Amino acid sequence: MTGGILSHPLAAPPGSRPGRWLALAVLAALSLAGCSQSGAEPKAGSGSSPGSGSSPGDARRMALKPCRLDGVAAQTLCGTLEVFEDRAAAKGRKLSLRVVVVPALASQPKEDPLFFLAGGPGQAASRTRILPALERIRRQRDIVFVDQRGTGDSHPLDCEALNPSRASLAERFEDREDADVIPQCRKGWDADERLYTTAIAMDDLDDVRAALGYRQVNLWGISYGTRAALVYMRQHPDRVRTAILDGVAPMGQYLPLYAARDGQRALDLLLDACAKDGVCAKAYPDLRARTEALLARLEAAPAKVHLAHPRTGVPGDFTLTRRVFLSELFSLLYSPDVASLVPLMLDRATRDDWTSFVALSLGLTDEVARTTSRGMFLAVVCAEDAPFFTEEDAEREAKGTWFGSRMALDVKRACAKWPQSNVPKSFREPVKSDIPTLLLSGELDPVTPPPWGEEAKRTLTHSLHVVVPGLGHNTVGADCARTLMAEVLTRGSVEGLTPDCGAGLKRPPFFTSFAGPVP
Repeated sequence: MTGGILSHPLAAPPGSRPGRWLALAVLAALSLAGCSQSGAEPKAGSGSSPGSGSSPGDARRMALKPCRLDGVAAQTLCGTLEVFEDRAAAKGRKLSLRVVVVPALASQPKEDPLFFLAGGPGQAASRTRILPALERIRRQRDIVFVDQRGTGDSHPLDCEALNPSRASLAERFEDREDADVIPQCRKGWDADERLYTTAIAMDDLDDVRAALGYRQVNLWGISYGTRAALVYMRQHPDRVRTAILDGVAPMGQYLPLYAARDGQRALDLLLDACAKDGVCAKAYPDLRARTEALLARLEAAPAKVHLAHPRTGVPGDFTLTRRVFLSELFSLLYSPDVASLVPLMLDRATRDDWTSFVALSLGLTDEVARTTSRGMFLAVVCAEDAPFFTEEDAEREAKGTWFGSRMALDVKRACAKWPQSNVPKSFREPVKSDIPTLLLSGELDPVTPPPWGEEAKRTLTHSLHVVVPGLGHNTVGADCARTLMAEVLTRGSVEGLTPDCGAGLKRPPFFTSFAGPVP
């Protein structure tokens, strides 16, 4: 069983709350019915070739051809850029980076595009379903997606054993550690895993910028993508016009050292909200105490579960440990819409009904497997995070939480079997910059809560931090957040932007049955 990751695969079309589509899909899965949803895509305009608005001397050097992205109707152009795996040596194995450009709708677009930096670490930018949220920005600017080395179609460090997508329920909920399968995975990679770090990848990204003919870019990073954006800002400051950091992971955040603490905060907020909500409290009385009792039972003896697979209907047996249950619960906290089902799930689980737990967990599995290279996650955290904290640190930060220190300790054990990279201690110093930067945090975020945004802001002298109420990990589902993003790009500054966002937003109502919340 793999641990939690810093990114989350949920993305919302404009006007919707992030994760609502998954919550509804889970209800369909519970009834063994099929479900699909597709958001309306903006019509593709005539657009322009990347770099067409650039000054002389910024000619595009990368060949781009029309292509199609899964689930995207907009006009897209695709290409590849070859880079040395070992950039310092400038010889040996080469990697082909996948580059996707969605041209601006305007006939005369702005010179500076928006570069999207995905989360994870390990999420493939070109496989995210984020484009509908960028409709306003795409009217004037190209949108560029680059699969970071080790992800997507850029020499991915994929391994089915690390991230099973077609597993049985017994395999899906097996209590195992990444350390157990790393040697097997490494045999399947033609790669020097030491060379898949953020700093190297951001030099790749600057090569892509130059090859596309852009003199400056705007950065939009989500989750781990905010760390990547900060590193790019430090290494190539003259190339960045503005930056948007959503779900901020500053250089002082070590993955997943603080996950138990931050996840417990989000879970406590959820349980407190349920207890204060008359309908939820009536439907699920004493939910915190009953959940604690459930965890004690799982600690004493794992649950033996016999259940029909929510998709296939085929009955199966599996064993569920406390650790696996909590790992899945952690993932369900990223989106408040999905979390609105958690009290119902916990109530059923305390009664030994695991149907909703399995359906919710599987609802996330396919999307994570589709978009994320787990080996790339390890390549980053084993170089940039695990060496900077101890087992004692992990125990201290997890003290008093339900999640405990296991997530952090599992990463330490996995990284003990990973080739050692040479990342200088200075890599972890705060990024100091006067680049106009918009910082966005979700009030209910379980992994990058608002204090991390405040930490990053201290050394970003031209920045604005906005906390969006009622939202979790990533804020793009809020119209006010998308408006702020568009405005900072238009202004090229955070001056004059209002920090008020989502004054009317609040946590979505809790589900009290599979029919949905009480109207």
